[in-house]
Amino acid sequence: MEKNQWLGAIFIPLLDLPLPPPPPPFFPPLISTHRSACVYFINLHSSMAETGGGITVTQKIKGWFPERVQLHLAMLALQFGYAGFHVVSRAALNMGISKIVFPVYRNILAFVLLLPFAYFLEKKERPPINLNFLIQFFLLAIVGITANQAFYLLGLDNTSPTFASAIQNSVPAITFLMAVVLRIEKVRIDRKDGISKVAGTVFCIAGASVITLYKGPTIYSPSPSLHSVRAASPVLQSLGDANGKSWALGCLFLIGHCLSWSGWLVLQAPVLKKYPARLSFTSYQCFFGVLQFLVLAAFMERDINAWLIHSGAELFSVFYAGVVASGIAFAVQIWCIDRGGPVFVALYQPVQTLVVALMASVALGEEFYLGGIIGAVLIITGLYLVLWGKNEERKFMLQKQPALVQAPASTDHGAPRTTGHMIKSSITQPLLPQSTENV
Repeated sequence: MEKNQWLGAIFIPLLDLPLPPPPPPFFPPLISTHRSACVYFINLHSSMAETGGGITVTQKIKGWFPERVQLHLAMLALQFGYAGFHVVSRAALNMGISKIVFPVYRNILAFVLLLPFAYFLEKKERPPINLNFLIQFFLLAIVGITANQAFYLLGLDNTSPTFASAIQNSVPAITFLMAVVLRIEKVRIDRKDGISKVAGTVFCIAGASVITLYKGPTIYSPSPSLHSVRAASPVLQSLGDANGKSWALGCLFLIGHCLSWSGWLVLQAPVLKKYPARLSFTSYQCFFGVLQFLVLAAFMERDINAWLIHSGAELFSVFYAGVVASGIAFAVQIWCIDRGGPVFVALYQPVQTLVVALMASVALGEEFYLGGIIGAVLIITGLYLVLWGKNEERKFMLQKQPALVQAPASTDHGAPRTTGHMIKSSITQPLLPQSTENV
């Protein structure tokens, strides 16, 4: 057999064999089983090309944390910030800081922090100022800043951070009661929302009365482990609970604090309708609050040494009150109201009381009394009854007058979202503690 015939006999039959399948692609799962992921990456590449080849930080945050998660995290951080304010303020009073100097420095810091944001962010929506507005801002500062903060510090100095925070939960109910007395809010006893709001107000008043009139036995004292933690820290030892307190007088001061707070919420509603720039509105009040406290200081605090900061702890307490509890908290609170509504914000208020109790137990060695616990439970129950009634009232108004609802804006989830300004109740923000105690 010739050489060519021999090669043909070997290789020609191989040509008749079926060809093997082509090699698999380099990323078969990505193409076959994860086609939606491919579409996502294609769309992502297109959006990157349209935005100049990069993703903004805001887009990344929205992808990692949906808006609802951001709201819950912001509210938890807000309650921790407020809880720290109660403990820090009480620690400052225990260290001997003046009850006049403390709010002066606090409101100066809040004013300096809020002023640039108010000036640049509200240029278009800020109405021109006139004498009428200035008089209203001055009077509101008397109620919402001067009386509010003065009563709070006097009450806190004679009670404890836990009970100060617990009594603050009664502000929505007191606000509702004031609005009814002034005929701003109407009560429908023939509906379940009206019955709920009235019952919640009664619970809150009963709880505040129990805290004021009945201290009761000690039902909780810090454990030995917490005592050892405080003993190991000289700073915590210096913040120990002060003696010589008048419990009933302190509770009365705190009730005055809640009354002034609620009065500020009621009285600000008509002003905000004419002057909707909230940052500028609060900045003016901080300014007038500083002036009013300086006038009080001219008569009540003439010691020059009282205006000096004697330690780093006092400096920290002043900065915490002015920056965290006033400036930052106000900005976060406005965002949460706009995105989640006033009811959502107010529902987190009792969390503050729990966090305050834990912080005060560790930092101040605070004891819990039976009367305070019973009163706190009654007040928190009343708070939720009022909130539920307001929510049911809002639903009823939506069914009765659907034209009040504007076109909803879309969220990250594609679901409609209502803003805090879509539905106006008779009181603009009755359920939100917005005074400068939390602003």
